[in-house]
Amino acid sequence: MAKYGKAAGRRVERAVHRQKKGTLESGSGGKVKSRKQAIAIGLSEARKKGAKVPRKQLAKSKKSS
Repeated sequence: MAKYGKAAGRRVERAVHRQKKGTLESGSGGKVKSRKQAIAIGLSEARKKGAKVPRKQLAKSKKSS
């Protein structure tokens, strides 16, 4: 079973392409320089459009003994 759908892959591909071109901006308005950040933005856009993308993993809290 695939982890991501085709639509999600296309969104990520477009986001990375825009990042390489220099037109991709983060939520705060700054230019995206990191490939990982471009992928995250693409997945986020896909998630908003309803594509098959797993939910974000929540940080696990440390248990204090």
